[in-house]
Amino acid sequence: MSNLYQRKLALAGLDPSKYTLDELRALVRKLLEQKIHGLSFSPYVAGQGPGTELSEAQIRERLAVIEDHVHWIRTFSCTDGHEKIPAIAAEKGIKSMVGVWLDDDRDKNAEEIRNAIVIANAGHAAIIGVGNEVLLRGELTADELVAYIEQVKAAVPGDVQVGYVDAYFEFEDHPSIAAACDVILANCYPFWEGCPADHALLYMKEMYRRAQRAANGKPVIVSETGWPNVGTPTDGAEPSLENAIRYLLNTYRWAEEDGVDIIYFSAFDEAWKVGAEGDVGAYWGLWDADGNPKYS
Repeated sequence: MSNLYQRKLALAGLDPSKYTLDELRALVRKLLEQKIHGLSFSPYVAGQGPGTELSEAQIRERLAVIEDHVHWIRTFSCTDGHEKIPAIAAEKGIKSMVGVWLDDDRDKNAEEIRNAIVIANAGHAAIIGVGNEVLLRGELTADELVAYIEQVKAAVPGDVQVGYVDAYFEFEDHPSIAAACDVILANCYPFWEGCPADHALLYMKEMYRRAQRAANGKPVIVSETGWPNVGTPTDGAEPSLENAIRYLLNTYRWAEEDGVDIIYFSAFDEAWKVGAEGDVGAYWGLWDADGNPKYS
C-alpha cells in the first residue's frame, strides 16, 4: 500500500462499504497483535464499580487479558486496590499513566495523592494524571487543582511527567492548568458531542489541535477516546458494532500517521457506568465484561 494511499485513508477514514464485517474484525486482530499505545484499565468485573476493593489476584487476571496488546495502561485511582496496578503492570513491561482521583472529598484526595507519590518514587509511574474531569464536574476550582498538581510535581522524581486529565476544551478555558502541567492529557470524544461516525475522525483531529494550541508547545496525549457499540444515540452519534470498529481502526491509523499517543477507552465493558451515562455507558470496552473480545 502506498504512503499516499495510506494518508488518504487516514484523512478520510475507512469506508465500510469496501469491507465485510469479517474483514474489519481481521484488521482489529492485526492492530491488537501489533499492540496499540494504551488502554484505560479498570479491572472491575460484573457487580463491581468505584468503591470495590480490588485484590491483586483480580488485577492480574484482568491484566492478563490485555497485556499482549498494549504498551501502556491508564489507571483512574490510587486507592481501593488500584494503587497495586502499576507495580503489577511494570512486572509485565507495561508502562502506567497513574490516575489520581480527585473530587470534593479532601480527605480522600489526600490519600490518593500520598499513594500516587509512593508509586512514583517506587519507579512505577511514567506519567501521573492528577485529577480526571474534576473541572468538568465542577468539584474543584482551577486554583485548588493547580495546588494539587504542584504538590505532586514537588514530590516525585524529575523524570515523571505530571499532568491533568480533562476534556480538551477545559485546557483552553483554564490556561493556568495547562501552564501547571508537564503534559496535557486531553479527553477527545466525538461521540459525546453528537458527531456522526462518518465525520468523527476529522472532528477528533480538531479536538486534538485545539488541545495542542492550549498546550503552548507541551506534549499532548489523547488520554481518552472511544466509541460504544450498544446504547442510545447522542444526537447524530450512533452506537453500533460497525461504527465502534471503524472508529478504533481510524483512530490508530491517524495515530500512526501523525505520531499521536492515544490511550483508548477502554479495556472492558463496565455496567456501573450506566448510572452516570445511561445505557450506552456500559459498552465502551474492546473486551466485554467477561473478558471476551468484542471486535476481533
